Amino acid sequence: QKREISNFDYLMYLNTLAGRSYNDYMQYPVFPWVLADYHSETLNLTNPHTFRDLSKPMGAQTVERKHKFIQRFNEVEKNLPAQCHYCTHYSSAIIVASYLVRMEPFTQTFCSLQGGSFDVADRMFHSVKSTWESASRDNMTDVRELIPEFFYLPEFLTNANNFELGCMQDGTVLGDVQLPPWADGDPHKFILLHRQALESDYVSAHLHRWIDLIFGHKQHGSAAVEAVNTYHPYFYGDKIDLNNIKDPLIKSTILGFISNFGQIPKQV
Repeated sequence: QKREISNFDYLMYLNTLAGRSYNDYMQYPVFPWVLADYHSETLNLTNPHTFRDLSKPMGAQTVERKHKFIQRFNEVEKNLPAQCHYCTHYSSAIIVASYLVRMEPFTQTFCSLQGGSFDVADRMFHSVKSTWESASRDNMTDVRELIPEFFYLPEFLTNANNFELGCMQDGTVLGDVQLPPWADGDPHKFILLHRQALESDYVSAHLHRWIDLIFGHKQHGSAAVEAVNTYHPYFYGDKIDLNNIKDPLIKSTILGFISNFGQIPKQV
């Protein structure tokens, strides 16, 4: 409010308070998608429609998708131990490694998480626009958010090490990440404009709503249900007392689930 700290610094501060760290891929700092425009030739940061709805989680960015997740919550699938909207998470080790796969040591981390090799090319992170469309609209198992590097590190968007990442079904050979038209194919321009979007008046006025979802009172409980923001019970690390679980198989299953799919930050 006093313009004494940037939105970026504030989010990093909250992530640290909530136990997130660059040293832990499973609890890596989480940042929001702030834009919804990855198709225009120029980026208009004065138009509210340019931005993502920060009051809603990624699973509720479109009305149709939101209703599908509410339906899942109400039906309670037989194989779920409890009601939840999402069985996948917005931040996990594989999400972090997939974003940063073109840079070491994340390349090796990604391959080790994938069993020793790169993923199928069509599932690799190759386009900012298609990743947004997947996470906000198209894919019911994808509700991922972003990582801090999207706002300061152009190098992760280029395949400077010339890794052979594979070829997609349409014949496209994976190399550098495909950027929105407004970036003019320049990773530095993308980072510059993306950071300007994060620090824009619109985001400054609405960022607290996203913080409520990720770090605040809409993280769990009735407020989370109302906000279509509940996740698999295993994702809430502080809600499960592993010391009381005597069966080693169940305990290892829960730990494996958390390490694969992510963990909700500590509530600030």
